[in-house]
Amino acid sequence: MTVSSEDFREVLRHFPAGVTIVTIKTPEHDQPHGLTVSAFASISPTPPLIMVAIDHRGMGHDMLEVEGAAFAVNILGSDQADLSNRFAWTKDEDRFQMGDWTTAVTGAPVLTHALAWLDCTIHNRIVAGTHTIYIGEVQASGVPRPDESPLVYWNRGYRKLALSE
Repeated sequence: MTVSSEDFREVLRHFPAGVTIVTIKTPEHDQPHGLTVSAFASISPTPPLIMVAIDHRGMGHDMLEVEGAAFAVNILGSDQADLSNRFAWTKDEDRFQMGDWTTAVTGAPVLTHALAWLDCTIHNRIVAGTHTIYIGEVQASGVPRPDESPLVYWNRGYRKLALSE
């Protein structure tokens, strides 16, 4: 017997995660899409691969299933909780009204004031329960704010890192 989804969530809320905004561009859509994602990890340095997990119920999943779709992972700084909330809760067409956006190689939006960003093409897709894991091959990257701390989500809220001496 497996654990209930409630028990599973109760355990995972104790694991801190960085906060990102994943932005998506496809050949079939005029407008990009973006969503707040904490299910992000590095996979391999050679070739440079990362992964994001996207729920099947959202527009992000539908767009990432389109042939030629690309995405960027924008790693947020501790001062960007409002932007994270905007991409989690605001209607899609209004999300990009906040922040300074540009593009790199793939055409997916890149936040110019993110801590760091990765611009990716899709290397592989793996269906896993209610989500699909998208493995991205990094085509370009940037670190606009190398010395600032990340936004962290832990125990159902945003947190800031406190470096110990």
